[in-house]
Amino acid sequence: MDMRRIIAVLAEEAEQQIQDQLWKLTESERALAREAESGLRDAVGSPDAQEALPRIQRLERLRETLAVLAIALARTHGRLAWFLSGALNALEPVLRWRALSADRGATFGTVLPSSEEYREAEDAVRRLQEALAQITAEVVDLGTVRPDQQANGA
Repeated sequence: MDMRRIIAVLAEEAEQQIQDQLWKLTESERALAREAESGLRDAVGSPDAQEALPRIQRLERLRETLAVLAIALARTHGRLAWFLSGALNALEPVLRWRALSADRGATFGTVLPSSEEYREAEDAVRRLQEALAQITAEVVDLGTVRPDQQANGA
């Protein structure tokens, strides 16, 4: 299964758990997830912006996303930790990538990724960012909204 699909499955599971109220994010979890989402957004931009970068910078940014996720994972537990752990596991192939040629030297098991592999990883990060934004959105109980608030769009 490719990185995009693994992240999509994780996102669907998280959204379902939240909808079913199996996972009730605390304010500290929401804050940490928002911080991670922001870090991902800062690291990986739009497809056009990413593809314009040299491969070495694309790899640096993908590694930065792993750092963002690892730091967030270290600061939480429970379902958010499980979700972040799954995301890190999905993006694990990035850890074996290199952007430079080996020139007669050992590569410590690293490989040169293809352009498609870069795109796949970057798309997975964008989907993860969307998932974090979605799951951290404030849930509004429509039963507590007064009719005059609904009319005003509040």
